[in-house]
Amino acid sequence: MARRCKISGKRPLSGNNVSHANNKTKKWQKPNIHKKRIYIPELDRTVTVRLSTRALRSVTRVGLLTYLRKQGLALKDVM
Repeated sequence: MARRCKISGKRPLSGNNVSHANNKTKKWQKPNIHKKRIYIPELDRTVTVRLSTRALRSVTRVGLLTYLRKQGLALKDVM
């Protein structure tokens, strides 16, 4: 299972870890992904989605269906 947010599309970023002596080693910055059950009052049901905490804050504020519509996604795309 990929560490990718189904809603916002956040994914791991690669970069370098640079020491004081300027030695560079590869480093991955992973998104903060959580599996969450969200209740949708319009459909009177709950759905389980994998999303980042940033997307979770947005979904909590405006609602899942409204946020998906704004992103140009459907409910079946994120389940």
